[in-house]
Amino acid sequence: MVGKQLMVHAFSRGWKVVAFGREVINLIDKGLRDDNFTAIKGYVFDAKEVGIAVKGSDAVLSALGGKIDGSDTTRSLGMKNIISQMEKFGPKRMIALGGMGVLGSTDHEGPVFEDKNFPEEYIPVSKEHYKAYQYLVESSLDWTFFCSPDITDDEADGSFEQVSEAAAGSSEIKAGNLALAMIDAVEKRSFIKQRVGIGDAIEEE
Repeated sequence: MVGKQLMVHAFSRGWKVVAFGREVINLIDKGLRDDNFTAIKGYVFDAKEVGIAVKGSDAVLSALGGKIDGSDTTRSLGMKNIISQMEKFGPKRMIALGGMGVLGSTDHEGPVFEDKNFPEEYIPVSKEHYKAYQYLVESSLDWTFFCSPDITDDEADGSFEQVSEAAAGSSEIKAGNLALAMIDAVEKRSFIKQRVGIGDAIEEE
């Protein structure tokens, strides 16, 4: 969901985009492909393939997915591999996507997913996101880590809230709004080396 929306908003800004992933060919309709779009079908655990994708870029936007039960390591080790290739080939700016469980808890030292009332079914995937976040913190990159609530398959309406290092907005975020925020963070160089809470704006009754 987010990958497709990142394409939409990147092209609307006139960006030249290299899209990388196992299903990347399906991200853009054939009729919309032009010289500003390059699709590289590859695997995030293959260092050589990742290096080819990031080399020469100004920024990397990561929307890594995986199983919700945390049984795979795509989010954490995939992020580790991307970081290593970015540090090798030069792009410094990374905008990454994780879950809101990675935000700092207001009840104790540590992340929200360690709170006693945090939904148990989201703990495994939150641990994966947290490992990815820790790799970013340890890196030399100018990173931003968006910590999203539930993502809905909707286009952007521009009505969302984002806050540094704290939860924001509602318990849902439109995929389009999330992508828009990630694109804006590149252009505005905002939230560098920060976690960002985000959510669709809450309508007042």
